[in-house]
Amino acid sequence: MSRIAVAGGTGTVGRHVIRAAQRAGHETVTITRSTGIDLITGVGLAAALEGVDVVIDVSSIATLSTRASISFFDTVTRNLLAAERAAGVGHHVALSIVGAAKSTSGYYAGKAAQERLLMASGDRWSILRATQFHEFAAQMVGRGAMLGMIVVPKMLSQPVAAAEVGAELVRIAEGAPVGLAQDLGGPGVERMADMVRRYLRASGRKGRVLEVRIPGSMGRVSADGSLLTGPDARRGTQTFDEWLEHAGA
Repeated sequence: MSRIAVAGGTGTVGRHVIRAAQRAGHETVTITRSTGIDLITGVGLAAALEGVDVVIDVSSIATLSTRASISFFDTVTRNLLAAERAAGVGHHVALSIVGAAKSTSGYYAGKAAQERLLMASGDRWSILRATQFHEFAAQMVGRGAMLGMIVVPKMLSQPVAAAEVGAELVRIAEGAPVGLAQDLGGPGVERMADMVRRYLRASGRKGRVLEVRIPGSMGRVSADGSLLTGPDARRGTQTFDEWLEHAGA
């Protein structure tokens, strides 16, 4: 069994990665500020990676700023790769987003920058591109409330269970580096505004949903289907409505 470090191990996907890895018998190291490790400054990172075989990076930042997103993912990826080389870590697994590489703005620009850094780093990496998680609808409600309305981007989504993404990341980590792994998406296509409305009903909350087009390339790829998987992708099994029934409400 392996010693697996999970960057962002307490987040939406990270906690599922930790659970999946531990269920498979692996030893885990959680890399977050709450455990005394700062991915931005690098404080505590060298010690955390001692004896680690694989790093799974699911760290994230809540921003729509192109500059902030690129800065975060560039800094975190460079710090992780440098610390991994020093510690002799043999495999870096990163979570990215289906279609993000087509965008030059917003949050997706940071994920595109992260992918480019890994692809230029050698041959010890794997990238899993996944679609948005079921939890994204709840996050939209939390972030988009304005004067009694929920502002939601015009977006076609193929929501997938975060638990299924976490399990797939661990499966990839258990093998040799593969470069770009097979994309992972949910079982069906949804409009984000419809998902938010159903989440509001299921959770007993009120609010009028206002769908708006995001400017720039981020808005284009969100609305035109670029964030959906192709025919060769792996498909998760849990639907958004099943998530609402069992976990979201």
